[in-house]
Amino acid sequence: MKTWLLLLAAILTEVTASVSLKAAQTHPIWYPLVVLGYVASFYLLSRVLRLGLGLGVAYGIWGATGVALTALASVLFFGEPLTPLMIGGLILIIAGVLVVELGSQRAHGAAERAAAASTSAGAAASTSAGGAASAIAATTTTAATTSTGAPTEAPA
Repeated sequence: MKTWLLLLAAILTEVTASVSLKAAQTHPIWYPLVVLGYVASFYLLSRVLRLGLGLGVAYGIWGATGVALTALASVLFFGEPLTPLMIGGLILIIAGVLVVELGSQRAHGAAERAAAASTSAGAAASTSAGGAASAIAATTTTAATTSTGAPTEAPA
């Protein structure tokens, strides 16, 4: 949960910086917010990566969501157009990120299953080999004797 909240914060600070960059074109007072927003965004994104979210997934979500939100903010704050073709492009970007995320989850699940299988196979082989070795050692080192004390052949 913490990872996703940090990613959301990284996205929102990046969008704030991008929108501020547009505002700074006519009002330079916005430039400090541009710098602060981008620095904060990259710092938060680095924290997300340290928490274990894959680079492709984190950057894909960060970038695509940032593009979509910045496009919407530019319509709201600056009256920029949003054409049907642009909307289609945004939908494709978001769909692409979803596919990357699903692929990442699938790959992560496959890796976990493979690790679990190799761990259980290793434990089974160790138990099997250990049990066989114990049985062999017991039959070769234990000599059965008769009531007269003469050795007999050990059972196999």
